[in-house]
Amino acid sequence: MGDLGNLFLDTFSSIFNAVGSILIVYGGLRATAEIILLEAFKKHYRYEHIRKELTNKLVFGLEFFIASDVLRTLRDPSQAELILLGTVVLIRTILGYFLSKEAAVYHLD
Repeated sequence: MGDLGNLFLDTFSSIFNAVGSILIVYGGLRATAEIILLEAFKKHYRYEHIRKELTNKLVFGLEFFIASDVLRTLRDPSQAELILLGTVVLIRTILGYFLSKEAAVYHLD
């Protein structure tokens, strides 16, 4: 792959990594703020709603991390990299699946 292709893959891999991180940090900060509002000021939040929103942000962030890993592996697709990518994607997919299942338990209409 040429220098332009590698630059493209590196750039978007970094962007997807940053977006995934931002989503997870944002979800954690928002959940923390909502818990504080709930506890300190008796605001109208429910723990189930807070948990569901945090879980959704975690799952969405993990999907961006997977996209980033795929792009990084496309740059250097050695057998070791492909095995590592497969393992990471499998772990993140399983984690995402169970987080989604947990979010479904707390589904609010």
